[in-house]
This record gives sequence, C-alpha cells and structure tokens, in this order.
Amino acid sequence: MNYKKIAHYLGTILLIEAVLMLLPVIVGLIYREKATLHFLETIGLLAAAGLILYRRKPVRNSLYSKEGYMIVALAWLLMSAFGAIPFFISGSIPNYMDAFFETVSGFTTTGSTILTDIESLPKCMLFWRSFTHFIGGMGILVFVLAVMPKSEGSSIHIMRAEVPGPVVGKLVSKVTVTARILYGIYIGLTVMLIFLLRVVGFPLFDSIVSAFGTAGTGGFAVLNNSIGGYNNPAAEVIISVFMLLFGVNFNLYYLILIKQWKSALKDEELRWYLGVIAVATFIIALDLTVTRHPFSESVRYSFFQVTSIISTTGFTSTDYEMWPGITKAVLYLLTFIGACTGSTGGGIKIQRLAVLIKNSFRSIRKAANPRRVESIKLNGRTLDESIVNGITGYFSMLMVIIAVSILIIALDGFDLTTTTTSVFTCINNVGPGFALVGPTGNFSDFSILSKAVLCFDMLAGRLELIPVMMLFTRFASSNK
Repeated sequence: MNYKKIAHYLGTILLIEAVLMLLPVIVGLIYREKATLHFLETIGLLAAAGLILYRRKPVRNSLYSKEGYMIVALAWLLMSAFGAIPFFISGSIPNYMDAFFETVSGFTTTGSTILTDIESLPKCMLFWRSFTHFIGGMGILVFVLAVMPKSEGSSIHIMRAEVPGPVVGKLVSKVTVTARILYGIYIGLTVMLIFLLRVVGFPLFDSIVSAFGTAGTGGFAVLNNSIGGYNNPAAEVIISVFMLLFGVNFNLYYLILIKQWKSALKDEELRWYLGVIAVATFIIALDLTVTRHPFSESVRYSFFQVTSIISTTGFTSTDYEMWPGITKAVLYLLTFIGACTGSTGGGIKIQRLAVLIKNSFRSIRKAANPRRVESIKLNGRTLDESIVNGITGYFSMLMVIIAVSILIIALDGFDLTTTTTSVFTCINNVGPGFALVGPTGNFSDFSILSKAVLCFDMLAGRLELIPVMMLFTRFASSNK
C-alpha cells in the first residue's frame, strides 16, 4: 500500500476544498453576513491539514485499484468532516453529527436534511450547502484529475472508484482529458440552466443554488417547500427537463458533441431510461387526472416528480404524500431504479437493472435447457461474465447493507414506512422518502446512531459500495 501517495492525494483534495470554500466567503461578503468568518476559520484548518498531508512526498507514484478505492473513500470522509465545520461553529446546525449528516447528504448528492427551517440559514451557508451538490455531482477526484494531471495508469483507478456505474472507461486516450471533457459538459449544462431560470423570473441567488442542486442531482433547496415554494410552472418544467438530462450518461453528450448522434440515440440504457420515465409519468398523470387535478397540472406534477425521483435529485413541487396509493407505489419503485451509469444520479442504475433482468430470464431459460449456452448483450455487444457477476454481487451486497441498516434504525421506534424508506432514500441518494421523511418531513428526530448509519449508507451508495467497504476489510491494508 502506497501510504505516502495516498496522503499526498488527500492533502491535494483538502487544499482544493479550501479554495472552493472561498466561494461562500464571497457570497457572505456580498450579503455582509457574520457567518463568513467561520468559513475563513475552516479554510485555515483545511490549509493546515492539507499542507501536512501534501508534503508527504511519495517515493513511487504508482497506484493500484485498492489504493484508488482507499483514496476515494477517505477523501469523501475528510471532505464531509471538514465541510461540516462552518455549519457547526456558526451555530447554523448546533450539533456536529447533524452538521456532518447534512454535509454528507450534500456531497453525496442525496439531499436528505435534518433542517426544520431552511430559510433561516445565512445566504453563505445556503450557498455552501447547495455547492456541495455541485462538487459531489461529478466528483471531486474527477475535478482533481481535470486540473492536476497525474500518471495515467494511476488516474484510471481513481476514476473507476469514484464515477458511478459498473463500467468506467476513457472517452479519449488520456484520463485527464476525459475528466476535462466531463467537467466541461457538466459546467456548460449548469450555466445554461442558471440562464433559463433567470429568464423565467428566479432571483440570481436562487437560480444558482437551484442549478447546483439540479446539476448534482442533489435536491437541496433554499425554500422550505422546495421548488414548489416558488409557484412557478415554467421553472418546474425547465428543472424537470434538466433533471432528466443530468440523469443521462455524460458519455452520450460527448458523442453528440463529436456529431455521433445516431450512436448516442441508439444507446440501450438511454432507451430504458426514457421508457421508464414515460411509463411512470403516464401512470401517475392518469391517476392524478382521475382523482384530483386537471390533465395539464397532472402531467406537470407527475413529470416533475418522476424525473426528480429517478434522477435521484429529490426536489419536490407538491406534497406527494397526499397522492393516491398507486402514484406513491410508482415513486417508491423509482427510488430503487435510479439514473444512468456515468451520470450524476444515484440508485442502482438503469444499466445494472437491465443486466439483472436479462440475467434472470437467462437463468430461467437455462433451467429449462441446462445445455443452453447464452450470453448477455447490451448495445449489441456481449458482456463479459465478470461484469455480469460483478453486478449480481453488487446487488447482493446492497441488499445486505439495506437489511442491516433497517434493523439498526428500527431501534428508533418509527413506523415501518419511515424506517425502510429512510434507508432506501439514503443509500440510493434520492433525498426525501415517505411518512416522517417525506417531502414535508426531515431526519432531525433520528438518533445519533441512526444518523451515523444513514451517513454510511449515503457514502456507500454514492461510491458504489466497494470504496467504503474497503475501509472495513483486511484487503485494504494488505501489501500484497
């Protein structure tokens, strides 16, 4: 294990977080808020810790997959731990565990909150809270690769450990160039969304933080009633479309940029993704039209909530807890599905779901005909069995973590819906759940133990389980 190289990377990441924290300082100075001082104090701590780690110059620069996983897991833990400090020392969130929960929720783009009155926070705190979504959406280590070229052989292990999805490759020959392309697309879409929100009447500050929450598919809002608090149908439609867009594999945008439209539009995962959205929107809109809303409103509400849940953004435009049972059941299922691989969304991912379904049918056919030899294909290409086995293993591990988490959180004594959906929404990085953690609820009443478990779930879900689980295995410390 190349410990000095790991420390050097972690130091770099903490120094970058210190630089990024200058943005809420600027916001605080603009609005003349006293809380600005607490960001400056945290920047000092980050700089000191970052320099101590950064100065541990490695003897060798090579990194292997296990070290890449360790860097990613430790980086996200450290960033969340330091990122929580301004909330805590300013008194905006008096309990450090609550501040850590809110920050982990921000960086992992989950959007679950312990806050009961969001609008009471200073603007600089609200900005940092939403900015953590933007940082975590594409991944801080992808950003490091984009701005600080490293050894190509080492970088791909870090990128594979952080970018969501079962298969991560390079768009072009160099990993650093791939990272720059991804961030360029990410920033471009975010700027476009800010502009459109301004056009339909959003204040500049609200446009920026709402765009951060949408781009990172996180869902932190600056109003207690989320996006519904603006009562702006045009903005809801725009945000709905962009939540859908940020849930698409960013590699497809690169194909579009190089004018390979047909290849992008033929992507099987994209067709599954759009198909699920269309079917879910239709079912919910039909049910809402029959039971409570005019057709146009039903379509608007259903499309917004479907794209919000499947992209794992978690914004709300209305209290869906008041909707009929079938609509809530559809949203409940969407919580598990998630967005596309290589997007900023969470969840199991459409590609994994497609492979799991195909593998299940293959198993049935093979049981009927044991001599049958059949491969699983995606986009017309045969998947290596190691990928199929990896997806099956991922799903099994996910179910075990969910089961254990539910058992621990059940100790708090909440109803079954609250207990189960709190775990589902955190490990799938969705944000709101149902019952006490629904669109008008929060996680403030959970015990410290439950919040710690949910923080683990959020990190495990965002980092696709393996990097976080590596911290608890003997393989991580092995020198072999």
